[in-house]
Amino acid sequence: MALEKSLETGDGQEKVRKQTAVYVYEAPLRLWHWVTALSIVVLGVTGYLIGAPLPAMPGEAMDNYLMGYIRFAHFAAGYVLAIGFVGRVYWAFVGNHHARELFLVPVHRKAWWGELWHEIRWYLFLEKIPKKYIGHNPLGQLAMFCFFVVGALFMSVTGFALYAEGLGQGSWADRLFGWVIPLFGQSQDVHTWHHLGVWYLVVFVMVHVYLAVREDIVSRQSLISTMVGGWRMFKDDRPD
Repeated sequence: MALEKSLETGDGQEKVRKQTAVYVYEAPLRLWHWVTALSIVVLGVTGYLIGAPLPAMPGEAMDNYLMGYIRFAHFAAGYVLAIGFVGRVYWAFVGNHHARELFLVPVHRKAWWGELWHEIRWYLFLEKIPKKYIGHNPLGQLAMFCFFVVGALFMSVTGFALYAEGLGQGSWADRLFGWVIPLFGQSQDVHTWHHLGVWYLVVFVMVHVYLAVREDIVSRQSLISTMVGGWRMFKDDRPD
């Protein structure tokens, strides 16, 4: 979709600059993104409080169910994250080709590695001019797969394995994820790895937010607004 914007020049003449807007992220994908972001925040905060509980409250336990509510919020957010991830996999099949970028990293393409190196240099302030990308740039695509896709899968599997201990043997969680704890050795080992996984995702979220804001300011295309409205807007008409 081409958008035209009139510019007033110094000699009184009017020029027209063409900007290109490309519809990249469909509504279900954008909804998944923000719901998942909220779920990760809830999981991070409640998970920290579960690992480092609040001081004991005076009175009867039945009158002070704060940690119970925190655990419930953690479990509910875990369900939302896992179900949303399954839905995201489904949308990779039925959505546009940008919906598949999260899972299909083209490591077999030589040109992709060259662009990846350019993006690394750009993020390290060694390149003066960024490239244009309609979807994810190569470094963002690789980071999303390695940190989010792998991280979310790991946290979901280990989380439901621990959740199965509370539901008991024979429960759906035990049948699907009961093999995880023996694989790691014992329950405490899974707790430890699950706890480390929280910080793995926390670091990813911090870097992700910083780079999203940075790219929205200094790159040649929109970023944050694209995940809100779905349209990628370019700031200039120069070739890539």
